[in-house]
Amino acid sequence: MKRLCLALPLLLPAADLLAASFERDDALKLSNVVISANRQVQARNDSSAANTVFTRDDIDRLQPSSVTDLLSRVPGVQVSQAGGRGSLASIYIRGTKPAQSLVLVDGQRIGNSTSGDSNLQHLNIQQIERVEVLRGSRSVIYGSDAIGGVIQIFTRRSTESGLQPRVHVGFGSNQTWERSLGLSGGDEQTRFNLGASLDETAGINRTHTSYPSDGDHDAYRNRSVSFSLSHAFNDDIEAGLNVLDNRGKSEFDNPFGRYDANYQVFQQKPYSQFTVSGVSSYVDARINDAWTSRVELSHSENREETLDKLSAERSVFNTYRNSLNWQNDLALNEQNSLILGGDWYEDQVNSSTTLAEDSRWNRAAFIQHRFQGQFFSTELGLRRDQNQQFGGQNSWSGTLTLPLNPDNDLLWSYSEGFRAPTFNDLYYPNDNGFQNSNPNLKPETSKSYEVQWRSQLSDTSRLEASLYRTDIKDAIVFASDGPQNIASARINGFEAALKQELFGWQGSLGLAIIDPRDRDSGYTLTRRAKRTVSLDLDRQFEQFGVGASWQAVSSSYDDSKNQQRLGGYGLLGLRGSWAVNREIKLDMKVDNLLDKGYSRTLYQHQGAQYGYREEGRALMVGVTWTPQI
Repeated sequence: MKRLCLALPLLLPAADLLAASFERDDALKLSNVVISANRQVQARNDSSAANTVFTRDDIDRLQPSSVTDLLSRVPGVQVSQAGGRGSLASIYIRGTKPAQSLVLVDGQRIGNSTSGDSNLQHLNIQQIERVEVLRGSRSVIYGSDAIGGVIQIFTRRSTESGLQPRVHVGFGSNQTWERSLGLSGGDEQTRFNLGASLDETAGINRTHTSYPSDGDHDAYRNRSVSFSLSHAFNDDIEAGLNVLDNRGKSEFDNPFGRYDANYQVFQQKPYSQFTVSGVSSYVDARINDAWTSRVELSHSENREETLDKLSAERSVFNTYRNSLNWQNDLALNEQNSLILGGDWYEDQVNSSTTLAEDSRWNRAAFIQHRFQGQFFSTELGLRRDQNQQFGGQNSWSGTLTLPLNPDNDLLWSYSEGFRAPTFNDLYYPNDNGFQNSNPNLKPETSKSYEVQWRSQLSDTSRLEASLYRTDIKDAIVFASDGPQNIASARINGFEAALKQELFGWQGSLGLAIIDPRDRDSGYTLTRRAKRTVSLDLDRQFEQFGVGASWQAVSSSYDDSKNQQRLGGYGLLGLRGSWAVNREIKLDMKVDNLLDKGYSRTLYQHQGAQYGYREEGRALMVGVTWTPQI
């Protein structure tokens, strides 16, 4: 920790470094560090986790329309959506299902404890400073849900003195509007950032053949507010507050239909009013040169009210989470360091659907030792979780790192993970004789084995590759008699990330090959494509910037018996930017340039099979104004 604190001033321009105690905020601007792996700032190459980092500069250059758009560029990460902006998004990391990966915002869990969904589709990209993706289990540090990996999103921060206002307006296809404004600033003791955004789109018709009431376009509206405040009392103590609130309205289609008492279908125009919000606070204290301590307290809410324009139907699913984390980082000597910590969180459900249980808590303690020597390094961790419903659970992890030479590292890793069943898995009421839940479910557990190779091939080329296997036991699947712990899964995979500069072009290539199998049936796991490729090329010509993106996804299956095939697809996008002067920048992009028709999810309508539509060719033009004050 001490060595990293000394190194940060060398990595940051002097004008950007307001106070030595603002270490974490300053690190958010850097692409060569990672924070999520051990909840502390460390060099990316020193982390045992395979990781991908997007800074705000990356987000501005790539011009993604959403967080899910950004994540689709990560090797080993697949996104499944049910029709354009605002539709339900499922994230599959290394072949694991969405509920088996953990999503954090500023250190706090935002996943829905009833369904397990993260609702990442509702996080506004303009309010985000940084996104980190860890691939592979991190259960020793984070506990439940981190089987496949961890996604952490950091809200906007200020790292400069004075005031920096910003305004962004964009307009594009399907009557899409993006509007945001923000103000950040600070001095040697205090920093703040305040931002607000409003995104609206008329949307697309997400379904093909369906009921007449589903023939309209499905609009989406998202209002977002973020606020961060940090204050350094002295060089050793810092406290801060982070707030993020996303809320709005999302229209959708129901091709399955609704039936009255006489089993006659009636027309619907359903929509949901959603809120994804969180408040977190922290205190960082440097006890002495060898000991730092951080306490985090947070509250998050995931609320959804589903209504219908043509009827009085209404349902509510609101989940709330309070959490507390305390972590201590100890530098024992130049070669040995220790992490000691404890976690507590409590989930609560308020729903129009009565559940047998509507709250539970989880508390944990963890320890991780790291040895960093000249010829090898090791990392060994243990976590003990105590869950109100499922009792105790131990998780182990270990990594051996061999530096083959100054430019090449080889890592061998073993990690364990687990996931507690959601409230819906356990307690959702039965309906029309169908068993929807099972209160006797056990947690899912996993064991992962991985080999990583990290190579600085040249001054302008870097390669990171991983070969891994994940075994999942007691996997929860839906059978004719409800959810059961009857499945085990085996996922073999290879992924590689190459960054290359050639003739002034910056290239980023991501490749993943996976074989995700249900070991009991031999079938491929649902909605997991076996091959994905992502390529970004960018070049800056003084004040002009140009870029292109290409993504290819192979076919997959939408059902557990591999009868319903989802076709593969390839998407091409172009983008450009013009810095008119120091204050004004123009952006333009075309997504899905070739107007490819594709689906990531299937549905059944009156015995026939269809795919939800995704957005076709879409143009977006925007202007960003950052006036100098």
